[in-house]
Amino acid sequence: MSDTVIRVEGISKEYQLGVVNHGTLVRDFQSLWARWRGVPDPNSRLSNSRSDATPKSEGVRNPPETILALDDVSFDIRRGEAVGILGKNGAGKTTLVKILSEIVYPSRGSVKIRGEISALLGLGTGFNGELTARDNVFLNGTIIGMKRREIARRFDDIIAFAEVEQFVDTPIKRYSSGMRSRLAFSAAVHFVAETVILDEALSAGDVFFREKASAKIREIVCEQGRTVLVISHSMKLIKELCHRGILMKQGRLIQDGPIGEVVENYLRHGSGTTLGATSDITVGTNAPLRATG
Repeated sequence: MSDTVIRVEGISKEYQLGVVNHGTLVRDFQSLWARWRGVPDPNSRLSNSRSDATPKSEGVRNPPETILALDDVSFDIRRGEAVGILGKNGAGKTTLVKILSEIVYPSRGSVKIRGEISALLGLGTGFNGELTARDNVFLNGTIIGMKRREIARRFDDIIAFAEVEQFVDTPIKRYSSGMRSRLAFSAAVHFVAETVILDEALSAGDVFFREKASAKIREIVCEQGRTVLVISHSMKLIKELCHRGILMKQGRLIQDGPIGEVVENYLRHGSGTTLGATSDITVGTNAPLRATG
């Protein structure tokens, strides 16, 4: 029986510059939220208005310029693994985790996922600043498929871990960046999800909260058997939390192996030079992977 929870097969992601370019995670979540509610995408209208305003020459139509954010990426991740994703800015890390989180879809290839994914992609991303901490926690839990009673059962633990008990009914636009970071992290790790994705999740937390958060990540991997993907520019944090590393460069996966070797290669060469082989894992039939895209 296989323990594979994520299978990525030959995915590529191509963007058309100047045609559709949401640009930020906030706009991507706005598009996801609109799609979830079945209403028009406000960013799509914005992109269309921009393109309509661009003068066009009579009888001349230049093809849009494209950029390949991901290029033929493949790997498998097993249940209970803690995997660090490394690479310079622009290497494709955020695009990859946005695809795994089903915020955007690959242009080519396939992604198969078993179970739910709880993702923290940036500081407080996905939170509505006008809503209170209470409302945001229940809203985000509902979006990933949790029932209200499941969220309610974990609510006090989420708030206590985030250390925002006094401000639970305060709109989070009044929170400091550290408070938002703590609340977002706490919600992500306490929600019932097979896989947790943390993209620079601790960048705004103080040293004491980072220590507590690191211990929580080790708990959900070692004791709860859940899977964690960590994206961070802190090699110290990556080495502390992860045992496996994936190194990205210019949209390609160039190394996949033990975290110590991947970090050493990344630091030595700036972005790595060698391609590590991944093992072939047979997908079990008892709990089928969910295809995305």
